[in-house]
Amino acid sequence: MDFLPSLPTILAFAAASVLLAATPGPDMTLMLGRTLANGRGAGFSVLMGTAAGCLVHTVLAVVGISALLAASTTAFLVLKIVGALYLLWLAFNAIFRGSTFTLEKPKTTETGFWNNFLIGLGVNVLNPKVVIFFLTFLPQFVSATDPNAWQKMLFLGVLLDFIATPIMIVILLTADGFAKTLKANPKINRVVDYLFGSVFAVFAVKILFTEGK
Repeated sequence: MDFLPSLPTILAFAAASVLLAATPGPDMTLMLGRTLANGRGAGFSVLMGTAAGCLVHTVLAVVGISALLAASTTAFLVLKIVGALYLLWLAFNAIFRGSTFTLEKPKTTETGFWNNFLIGLGVNVLNPKVVIFFLTFLPQFVSATDPNAWQKMLFLGVLLDFIATPIMIVILLTADGFAKTLKANPKINRVVDYLFGSVFAVFAVKILFTEGK
């Protein structure tokens, strides 16, 4: 099956995806906030919205990157190098600045499924950092000379959703305890930061040296 990346690539991508899902960010904060305020149903609808947003980012990134690859292999390699530098910058920020988790339980407001879904979708799709991340992250797992690059990137983008969603569901189901644990034990966040930073730094350096040959 030509659309499948190699097993080592899938495993490396899966490890990065787990760290991404476990790192608190706007999506997780919104989901936990709605869960604490309105219950698991509200949090689940937000989760579905953010998952749909990831698929939107995947499709748009694959279309844009594929067009770039078709136009110039050199430009695609430049994008990979820039992407590796961006991942290195993310790693630096995670290790030396750390993530912040300042979740406050919002006032209860009655919101329906589609309202929460669209809010989750909007927060994800309209976040420029997510746009940049998808554009720089997916190309790192394919070769500029691979005729099936776009299929593999699409597969990996969908795989990211399949890996992240179950993790987020577990967090949602334990929202109250999860939020309290992160607030009471900031060291947990730091452990995630160091794991995230270390993995992405090693990966970025590997890419830079590979593309630099």
